[in-house]
Amino acid sequence: MIAAEKLWAALKLLRTRDVSPPWLWTSGLSVLLVALPFAVRLDGQQHADWLQFLGRFHPLLVHLPIGLLVLLSILEVAANSRPNLRDAAGFVLYLTLVTGAISLIFGILLAYGGGVVGSTVMRHMWGGIALLIELLVCATVRPAWISGRIERAYPTLLAVTLLTLAWTAHQGGSLTHGNDYLTDYMPGPLKRLFPSSASDAAYAGSVYVRRIHPILDAKCAACHGASKERAGLRLDFYELLMKGSKDGAVIAPGNPDHSLLLQRVTLSPSDHHFMPAEGRTPLSPDEIADIRTWILAGASPTATSVPGITLIAENAELPIQPVADYSSLMTEIRAMQSSQGAKLVAVSAKPSDGLILQTVDIAFKFDDAQLAPFRRFAPFIVEAELGRTAVSDDCFDTLSKFTNLRALHLEGTAVTGRSLSKLSSLSQLRYLNLSGTKVTSEALGPLKGMPNLHHIYLFDTPAESSSQATDSTLRSTQ
Repeated sequence: MIAAEKLWAALKLLRTRDVSPPWLWTSGLSVLLVALPFAVRLDGQQHADWLQFLGRFHPLLVHLPIGLLVLLSILEVAANSRPNLRDAAGFVLYLTLVTGAISLIFGILLAYGGGVVGSTVMRHMWGGIALLIELLVCATVRPAWISGRIERAYPTLLAVTLLTLAWTAHQGGSLTHGNDYLTDYMPGPLKRLFPSSASDAAYAGSVYVRRIHPILDAKCAACHGASKERAGLRLDFYELLMKGSKDGAVIAPGNPDHSLLLQRVTLSPSDHHFMPAEGRTPLSPDEIADIRTWILAGASPTATSVPGITLIAENAELPIQPVADYSSLMTEIRAMQSSQGAKLVAVSAKPSDGLILQTVDIAFKFDDAQLAPFRRFAPFIVEAELGRTAVSDDCFDTLSKFTNLRALHLEGTAVTGRSLSKLSSLSQLRYLNLSGTKVTSEALGPLKGMPNLHHIYLFDTPAESSSQATDSTLRSTQ
């Protein structure tokens, strides 16, 4: 009886207590946001086309709340010295909430309509939900912070929200570019600190690892990998490839005509089921032919040779060679920089690490004639940044003397590639950027035998669409 009386007294107290309406709204909306993934479950199946149509506006819309949230932080800091900005910050906060909610809805439409699932998708979605809840709390706490009733709660919440934004944006970037986008070209020592989770190591040296997997990884894994699993299909590892999708197997060993994967990549690009989807680069005829031949031969993960598939010989990467000590030439180097405007910057405090030729300050007028005097320092230059300069094909006469050159930027120049063969003697060259030039696939031929040249950028060039130059022989990135 006494317990019942105490319970009734507690209920009466709750009824009479003044609960702030903003907090009621914040709590209610937060519960709805948390319930959203359970109400709209990502089942890995494609749904109505109109959902995908609307959902594809998510990558466009999502930049609005990102920019607004950064602007909000700037305004709040600036308002400490200019109080009149405080009202603008409040408006931006509510605008961030509205645009963030719209972006979240369109993102869920994209994932649900396109049948996209995967751990990265879920992390990205929950990150967006957490971000909105944090913004709701910020909007609720901010009036008390402005009035001086609380001091640190709002700035702390805003800082946490920015961290959540960074994490969520990273998940979204991983969906677009892949989980290894930031680590793909990571230096060897760092890669050992952050090892890959690849599980195809047992098949090293096989036709699958050397030819088939690179094709699937470059053209298919963006939508069928660890980040995304459209239709429950993953193509990033052999076992997952053979497991198939929710609709069944996609590879029929020995029977390419009954292999769903091959059927989809050979459809007309205008067909709704054509793969790769979303305007991604289709497989080249050579790639399709090699996949067909591999399937016909049994789709083995261990076979080191398959009749009809030619594997390019694997060249062992040559070790990086230290350069000679250029300390005695520092007076000449400084004089050259004063007269030319271009700079020779040390890679590190160790002279043996070499010099970087930088032209960014005078790029528009730096031409072949101004490059020529740098032959004097050619053995010490390991990187040449000539992007968007006025150099032409004649620059290769000078560059061929840079015997320790490892990275060469020529993007946005007038280079056509007719003298690219002069670079074939540069055994240390690992990186070559030719984006935005007139280089053709034929001009790339002399580079095929270069042992260390693993990264060639050909975006917006006549050679970009050439499968022979970019997919079969040279390891290029577009």
